[in-house]
Amino acid sequence: MLSLNSLTNHLLIAMPSLRDPTFRRGVAYVCQHSEEGAMGLLINRLSEYRLGDVLAQMNIQPERSHIGDAPVLIGGPVQPERGFVLHSPPGDWESSFKISERICVTTSRDVLVAMAAGRGPQAALVALGYAGWSSGQLENELRENAWLTVPADEHILFATPLEQRWEAAAALVGVDIANLTDYAGHA
Repeated sequence: MLSLNSLTNHLLIAMPSLRDPTFRRGVAYVCQHSEEGAMGLLINRLSEYRLGDVLAQMNIQPERSHIGDAPVLIGGPVQPERGFVLHSPPGDWESSFKISERICVTTSRDVLVAMAAGRGPQAALVALGYAGWSSGQLENELRENAWLTVPADEHILFATPLEQRWEAAAALVGVDIANLTDYAGHA
């Protein structure tokens, strides 16, 4: 049974004490959180790929070169070969999950075809892989002070430069994360 309210549509902000290199100084957007566990996408980890590389692997040709120049993020360590498009509605894609009134995640090829043609979602980020937490795991990490949480902010998701997202997300909670210590303690 969940001891906390669902963190769906929230940001998880890694505390300075979180040493796991996958999540250190990371910000994850929680797509789904229930008693079975949680699934999210890291939103501040740049991959070595550009959208053009992903489109080329799928035999999709972008109509304009700037489309292919868009960054692709590392969404997390689980299934790094699987792509996710976090985006604003509307859109009638084959495999979309509506997270909130203003944010969806799509895993089907048709959204990438639309993006390549310049007809994709107005705001979007593409990520490879995802972060997953088993039942109770995220709650335990929260009790251990590994993460700060805050309701998601579209500006951070889609407009804030990647290298500023960790500090900007923490600022939503009123925290200057650079002033926090890098060790955790319990009273």
